[in-house]
Amino acid sequence: MNKVELNSLVRIGRLKAEPPTQNEYLGMVAAARSRLKDAQNQDLDPDSRFDLAYGAAHRLALAALRREGYRSENRITVFQTLVHTLGTTAADVQIFLQAHNERNLAEYEGRMEIDERLLDNLIRCTKTIEAAVARLDPPSKN
Repeated sequence: MNKVELNSLVRIGRLKAEPPTQNEYLGMVAAARSRLKDAQNQDLDPDSRFDLAYGAAHRLALAALRREGYRSENRITVFQTLVHTLGTTAADVQIFLQAHNERNLAEYEGRMEIDERLLDNLIRCTKTIEAAVARLDPPSKN
């Protein structure tokens, strides 16, 4: 984890410094795990699976950021900070950013086509960050 880069994002207004809480962190992680499990259910519609996987990825990324004492209202920034909070590869971050763009097309423009390859990559990358989060200690109880 690289605090220098995260603090630089605070200085330019992309992040806010805010002490983490254990309950918030644990709640985000639990919700993400539930969504990730459901996203892998092949009986569900691909659109639903995508929503679940994207929601899980965002919650895990935000939990990692909150654990370090930062918050962002911008989902792209939350995903981009994964390289600093969990050591996520740039290639995996690109999958999250592509998923974010697809989520916006669906949410704001009614796009319904789900790219199965993107869905598979999103689930794979989300499982990777879930494993990284599982290795972390939660923030201290407040």
